[in-house]
Amino acid sequence: MELPVSTPDSGGKKKGSYTIETRNLSYALPTSLYDEVSGIFCCKNPKRPQKFIIKDVNCEARPGEITAIAGPSGAGKTTLLEILAGKISPTKVTGEVLVNGHPVNAKCFRRLSGYVTQEDALFPLLTVEETLMYSALLRLQGGKKEAANRVGVLIKELGLEQVAGARVGRGANRGISGGERRRVSIGVELVHDPAVILIDEPTSGLDSASALHVISLLQVMVAHQGKTIVLTIHQPGFRILELFDRLVLLSNGGVLHNGSLEHLEERIKFSGLQIPPHINVLEFAIDVTGSIVIQTSETPNVHFHIKDQGEKKESLRKDDEGFTVSNHNDMVDKCPSYANSYVEEISILGGRFCKNIFRTKQLFATRIIQALVAGFILGSIFMNADNNLGQVALQTRLGFFAFSLTFLLSTMTEGLPIFLQERTIFMRETSRGAYRVSSYVVANTIVFLPFLLMVGLLYTVPVYWLVGLRGSMDGFLYFAMVVWIVLLMSNSFTACFSALVPTFIMGTSIIAGLMGSFFLFSGYFLSKEKIPSYWIFMHYLSLFKYPFECFLINEYGGKGGKRCLESERGECKLFAIDFLKQQDLKESLKWTNLAVMLSFILGYRVLCYLILWCRCYRTRN
Repeated sequence: MELPVSTPDSGGKKKGSYTIETRNLSYALPTSLYDEVSGIFCCKNPKRPQKFIIKDVNCEARPGEITAIAGPSGAGKTTLLEILAGKISPTKVTGEVLVNGHPVNAKCFRRLSGYVTQEDALFPLLTVEETLMYSALLRLQGGKKEAANRVGVLIKELGLEQVAGARVGRGANRGISGGERRRVSIGVELVHDPAVILIDEPTSGLDSASALHVISLLQVMVAHQGKTIVLTIHQPGFRILELFDRLVLLSNGGVLHNGSLEHLEERIKFSGLQIPPHINVLEFAIDVTGSIVIQTSETPNVHFHIKDQGEKKESLRKDDEGFTVSNHNDMVDKCPSYANSYVEEISILGGRFCKNIFRTKQLFATRIIQALVAGFILGSIFMNADNNLGQVALQTRLGFFAFSLTFLLSTMTEGLPIFLQERTIFMRETSRGAYRVSSYVVANTIVFLPFLLMVGLLYTVPVYWLVGLRGSMDGFLYFAMVVWIVLLMSNSFTACFSALVPTFIMGTSIIAGLMGSFFLFSGYFLSKEKIPSYWIFMHYLSLFKYPFECFLINEYGGKGGKRCLESERGECKLFAIDFLKQQDLKESLKWTNLAVMLSFILGYRVLCYLILWCRCYRTRN
């Protein structure tokens, strides 16, 4: 029994339609530098034969039809779809991809089309409605009213009314079902009502009922809106197979069949094969791929070529009746710019960041509890440690400053998995032209300002007064400000390397190694004079050096400079101001170091922006 599918509301507007065609399309695995070097120096024949993922592919996807790319595992289905979506650079591909008979404009086509990957890249802590709403706000012009109207229609079309307020969920965070999550992923790419939809394995991991529901939704969109839908599929059931208008069967990168299902059945019979009962045509064709002749421009079959031409004329007749076929110039003219201004993008992204932060227990609740508990525990350990005079008391106070910085700088790496998860979604959204890279970086920076200020105050309030640091309000406020800036530095450092590293394990290894090096060269273990000249640059790059000096100047400088730190027989041997002179610290460094720390924050954010921009540029080009 088929699940009910609502009829999409096209709004009565005729939208342009697009026919996608490939001619002699080939893509080979790029040769690695190791293979090239070893081939030159170790082998007599330096050039190895290229391994083609797809070769000489000629196929077509028409408006008002669902075109399914099928084949066994490793046939090149996903690669072909990625080339059509512009995910693989056209410079790495031979042959042509044409849209309405003209070479594709990859930049415009990516923004006009919708591409749904096999893996659902969604924020698990947002609800279904929020997920679609933020996607609509970023990709539609007209503000919240237009976005809300579009999301309301889309939720009804996708049959998600019952779970609109439920969180998407993922892994241990239970949320909606797999079929519902798949429909949400499709909905995210449908908010801007694209004329072309490309979907990789829409039924992967779904039960038969959910899979049929998803394909039925696509069939309704084709019938009522004339969209061009191209999808990859492995082995669909009978009912799903009947919903496809055109089938492209691949095997070892070559096209075995490009046409209707009836055409494929005739081809199999023409090859002298008999389809057993209770086995669908596609499943049998995949099993006997070795017996079907590959279709190329050099090996045409006259009988089926005539049928293809008839199908093509019929399809063109349908286009003339129902939908307007856009020409190449029309596509370029319609190529949308960013839907929102720079400030609007920051506002929308900032709102989404806030919801994700406040709903992430590991990042929000845990960090708050951790800061508060650590403040009380450290305060109780170092309570009134400076009541006694002498070298031991001085070293104890210095140890407290050093451990505080270690705690503050190291705990922010907990946000690395969240940054890496966001990066996947960020790459998908920016590649489709949803927003600017700079808007993402600025929004991320602004959102963390109040959050980290709260974390810093929760740590500072108990620890400052329990330890018995300089008892003045200006000293407390300066200490709190340094703690806040240290947290921002650590957050910016983590964001920068989360943009750079490919995996969580590599990220934690690099960040932990650099943090350890920064602590070693901070001046706490080795004074600047004892650090070898070839390592002195690490002293000035250390994230520990500048806040550590700020803590010392705040405690032993200014009004606290006349305090006695060491005495012998009632006579003071070391005043606080003299201790700072021994450390080669001046009162003016109190503010100069803050400026340096702020420049670190800005520098890491700019570096994060450049890394993300380069990633996006490589994806687009």
